[in-house]
Amino acid sequence: MLVLLPPSETKHPGGDGPPVDLSSLTAPELTPVRTELVEALVKLADDVPASRAALALSPKQDDEIERNAALWTSPTLPALQRYTGVLYDALDVRSLTRAQRARADRRLAVGSALFGVVGGADLVPAYRLSAGSTLPGQPTLRALWKPALSPVLAAVDGLVVDLRSGSYAALAPVPGAVTLQVLSERPDGTRSVVSHFNKAHKGRVARLLAASTAEPGDVVGLRRLLRRAGLHVEHDGGTALTLVVPTAEA
Repeated sequence: MLVLLPPSETKHPGGDGPPVDLSSLTAPELTPVRTELVEALVKLADDVPASRAALALSPKQDDEIERNAALWTSPTLPALQRYTGVLYDALDVRSLTRAQRARADRRLAVGSALFGVVGGADLVPAYRLSAGSTLPGQPTLRALWKPALSPVLAAVDGLVVDLRSGSYAALAPVPGAVTLQVLSERPDGTRSVVSHFNKAHKGRVARLLAASTAEPGDVVGLRRLLRRAGLHVEHDGGTALTLVVPTAEA
């Protein structure tokens, strides 16, 4: 089972790992595209106004440009510790047991605008690049990533659970992947899409899948696993699941 997570705009700073070795990351066949994008970001960092425009940054975020300038030399962290925010707070990998963390490193991967996809234990530097960014003189990120990344994800042996946000899923869709929509249900039975806390619920699902020793092979098995954990999950056919949470918990 492979669980694809979205990245976060913000990243934990620093780290104690060596500078990034692109060929050591998951799916080394992506190294040419990764190298092209890292080089482009490092070069772009020499032009602060252009960096701000391309990356949608304000002057108060110029430290993000400095991070990009140091991509080849800055320290690294495991991917599951580098990314921050609501989803990763809910995932809380630091509190997993050793066995659970080993499963998390094996099962969880992060979609990345810069690296395409990185495994949970892959050592990556802090950086700033979003799926919607367009770098000067470069094709769109979707045009760069789709031909290279799609075959990698399509070749995954086993169930793929795609929790990426729309813009990251668009970089390389995975045919047949299980997706998860989160809906809140009011006392009168009406429902609405969860927006703000959508990532938190997906982070909890990712944690559950990392912690479980079960290995579901299809969407039905995955639904069964989630329901055994006390989640209200509906399956109306196909590969889409719906997680329904009471409004008070949404």
